[in-house]
Amino acid sequence: MKRGGFTLVEIMIVVAIIGLLAAIAIPNFIRARTTTLANKCVNNLRLIQAAKDQYAIENVVDDAVEPSSANVQVYLKNDTIPVEPTGGSYTIGAINTNCTCSVGGAHAL
Repeated sequence: MKRGGFTLVEIMIVVAIIGLLAAIAIPNFIRARTTTLANKCVNNLRLIQAAKDQYAIENVVDDAVEPSSANVQVYLKNDTIPVEPTGGSYTIGAINTNCTCSVGGAHAL
């Protein structure tokens, strides 16, 4: 009577193939996560910059004025400054300067 099943060599080949696929896929997932967090940070900076510009236009303030976060958050959804995705914070800065992120510095807006 012949017994059916997999041999040890066949199981080792399958495990090796799965390991190879994981070695290829995991770095791509990590890179995609990093790119996503950077894009989220840039988009948050754009939102803050737009809110800062709206504040300046509506209140007719000088370009050198640095609005408080309370003044800017009125122009944002839910009246809150977005949270930096990697745990840092955003610096609003003066009207004539771009917002910055404490983790990645000034991102291209």
